[in-house]
Amino acid sequence: MIKKATKTLTRELYGGEWYEYVPLGKHVVAAPGVCGGRPTFKYTRLEVSVILDLLAAGWSVQKILRNYSHSRISAAAIKEAVHLAKETLLNNTRKLKTAA
Repeated sequence: MIKKATKTLTRELYGGEWYEYVPLGKHVVAAPGVCGGRPTFKYTRLEVSVILDLLAAGWSVQKILRNYSHSRISAAAIKEAVHLAKETLLNNTRKLKTAA
């Protein structure tokens, strides 16, 4: 089960430096000052939207993992990103229906 974002800034020491982020899931975060605060994979500067674009272009998860092996992302992280994108789309669609 994916946790809902708590909107609470989490601060932890990573690689000898402080890393601050808002958890959107276990693997997906929004970090102020990293990629303009857009969702990235935790401990990376790899934006979730880049991976979603590759999936939309027909790349398999395995191809993404091979081509982005330096980024420390996993199949579970990609699955979570797709799930969060789906949930966001569904939530926004529900809001549109109730606003009409």
